[in-house]
Amino acid sequence: MPTLFDKIWDAHVVRTLEGGPAQLYIDRLYCHEVTSPQAFDGLRRRGIKCFRPEKIYCMPDHNIPTVGQERPIADPVSRAQVEALDRNARDFGLTCFGMMHPKNGIIHVAGPEQGLTLPGMAIVCGDSHTSTHGALGALAFGIGTSEVEMVLATQCLLQNRPKTMRVTVDGRLGRGVTAKDLALYMIARLTTGGATGHFVEYAGEAVRALSMEGRLTLCNLSIEMGARGGMVAPDETTFAYLRGREHAPKGEAWERAVAYWRTLRSDDGAVFGKEVRFDAAQVEPMITYGTNPGMGVAVTQRIPRLEDVPEASRESFRRALAYMGFRPGEPMLGKRVDYVFLGGCTNGRVEDFRAFASVVKGRRKAPHVVAWLVPGSWEVDAQLRREGLDRVLEEAGFALRQPGCSACLAMNGDKVPPGLYAVSTGNRNFEGRQGPGARTLLASPLVAAAAAVAGEVADPRPLLEP
Repeated sequence: MPTLFDKIWDAHVVRTLEGGPAQLYIDRLYCHEVTSPQAFDGLRRRGIKCFRPEKIYCMPDHNIPTVGQERPIADPVSRAQVEALDRNARDFGLTCFGMMHPKNGIIHVAGPEQGLTLPGMAIVCGDSHTSTHGALGALAFGIGTSEVEMVLATQCLLQNRPKTMRVTVDGRLGRGVTAKDLALYMIARLTTGGATGHFVEYAGEAVRALSMEGRLTLCNLSIEMGARGGMVAPDETTFAYLRGREHAPKGEAWERAVAYWRTLRSDDGAVFGKEVRFDAAQVEPMITYGTNPGMGVAVTQRIPRLEDVPEASRESFRRALAYMGFRPGEPMLGKRVDYVFLGGCTNGRVEDFRAFASVVKGRRKAPHVVAWLVPGSWEVDAQLRREGLDRVLEEAGFALRQPGCSACLAMNGDKVPPGLYAVSTGNRNFEGRQGPGARTLLASPLVAAAAAVAGEVADPRPLLEP
């Protein structure tokens, strides 16, 4: 009996090389400014064009500033990369939503919201967090620059078949517990290598109860436990999210598409290479204390003691705590916070801003906290303004920035100074991820909001309305 992964993979195999990889047809290639320039240069050297330009969409997101996008980019390296993407899109006849374009945004936010990402598709991008798109029931994964060139030239890709894994989450998440907390909980227990080599399907009552935004967050973080990608079977939540979006099917084509999408589920009795179950009731608001996403605990808990850490991991544990300026056994509650970042392809959607606003409404930002609130796209920016969330945030002492990857990674102007602490809704907390010497604590929008008003790590649940 085939799994959801098997059905989509098999539908895209053009042929399988004897004793080698499969040649996969790719429905959608997303290109941003970081990994694509060398790929386009490769086409120029060979004197060839893009095979199917209508299947390729470009937008800058990593290097763009989140203040003053209407002006030329000040940093020469960032400016060169963004200008190269614009030039390459023009030269090769590709659709590009450039900086300040109303359809621009982080590519993993803008793709789904425009209906460019659809169930059953095979989707790639030169970015590991392409796994985000699997939330709509797609086969989505990141690729390298040489592979981007391969897809540009042929609309196909050579890939070895990954193993399959199902993570089932029983029950319902508690009050104040989000998809981000669920993901950090899973990574803490499975470790950052617990899904290596696998494509993960998320299932169970707790997953089905997630909004599409929550599913996008969950699949986004699949990479942080070593997975090749993550996916959720499409259902009524998926169809409601896609209905009416610009690039989604319309009329009779919509009805035919939904009929097909309903078949995209793992059959009863489907066998996975690995099965894991979690109880949603055990998940609390989470926060990380170390330098990889697996070093996380409930916000009310303490950093593990050295004796509680496996002996093989103790040296890296010591190094991580030394970098963070923490000690084993310390509580996380009450730790000073200097910066708060809301945004990224993990938590830059309108639902995330609603959550953040629900905590800060009627309160004020702690005076010493610098807060960067960055919508994941111009459409998110427009939606939250239509809902009046911008006024709620302004009254609480916060200001919105312009869309982009921002402080998720230090490739633009939004860098956390050395030694300071940032509660971030991004997806990685590696050393220097948010700037040289920056100390990152990954958390949900609710935990980030609680930290922003308290000026320290805090539990958001007492701040939520009944």
